Amino acid sequence: MTEKDFIPQYLDTSNLQKGKFTWKTPSNIALVKYWGKKEHQIPENTSISFTLDSCHTITTLEFVKKKNENSKFEIYFEGKKKDSFKPKIEIFFDRIKRYCSFVSKFDFVIKSENSFPHSSGIASSASGMSAMALCVMSIEKELNPKITDDYFYKKASFLARLGSGSACRSVKGEIVVWGMHDEIGESSDLYGVEFSDAVHPNFKNYQDTILLVDKGEKQVSSTLGHDLMHGHPFAKNRFQQAEENISKMKAIFKSGSLKDFVNLVESEALTLHAMMMTSNPYFILMKSNTLKIINKIWEYRATTNSNVCFTLDAGANVHLLFPISEKEIIAKFVDMELKQYCQNNHYICDNVGKGAQLTSIDKL
Repeated sequence: MTEKDFIPQYLDTSNLQKGKFTWKTPSNIALVKYWGKKEHQIPENTSISFTLDSCHTITTLEFVKKKNENSKFEIYFEGKKKDSFKPKIEIFFDRIKRYCSFVSKFDFVIKSENSFPHSSGIASSASGMSAMALCVMSIEKELNPKITDDYFYKKASFLARLGSGSACRSVKGEIVVWGMHDEIGESSDLYGVEFSDAVHPNFKNYQDTILLVDKGEKQVSSTLGHDLMHGHPFAKNRFQQAEENISKMKAIFKSGSLKDFVNLVESEALTLHAMMMTSNPYFILMKSNTLKIINKIWEYRATTNSNVCFTLDAGANVHLLFPISEKEIIAKFVDMELKQYCQNNHYICDNVGKGAQLTSIDKL
């Protein structure tokens, strides 16, 4: 599909006066990382992610037909008015108006809550913007019931990308690919697609324990970090490496090789942070306890032959990935060895989920 496919013909809004939709949308954790983008939120390299289950956002979009031409929307986050979120939502609405012109006909109230700390490196923008996109698409579906489910979810991913790049991987699927890649069928720079190739049983019901090293907001936003890839001395090689690693990950998912999975996932995580440390200006999002956890994982793996590994997003927190067969023993490892390095001993047990869910509809 192309960008033009997401520009609908005229949609009559005269019979839709008000209503609301609520979506529960997951975060995701990239295995092969996306870092660096072109204009219009197009990724410099392909990425692939596990969709999470427990780390989610629940967003309600209330809409009412405008009484005048002035745009108006309010945002509430976890029960409190959040005007600081408005600039990002304004940008989102501005970017999608070409594809969803009907949004200009309504005023909105957005109510959102997370199951995890905001802006702490658990991709809150991914779950938040995917929820917004799905709510907008629910309005479009109401105006045009003939659109297919395939179109609905592809366009939702397309819109989510315009709000936050990684959000396009939080719409549908357990394993999601974003970015055009020759070896991934139907892959696109415009939206995320479900990984449809063979996946070995070793990777079914994969587990993710998120160790919350720092629950505060990141010192450097992901947007700034992406921008610093322009002119980065190692950018070209990094983008090529990521494309090659997508091919390797595809082979790993087919073979079921957990050792190869561990090696590739950890290498990708460290490469992401290496790019941050070698940009100009340079920055470090890892904390001392991040490194202590990593070393504990390496020590544990060396003595037990476990298949546990870590990955990192753009923050200090550590995602501990492991097959479900090791769930009980890793839980003991976390309690005995790792939670001491977490802020207030706080960690989140999660597993790979299937994507977003429409939880509530109210239309008049």
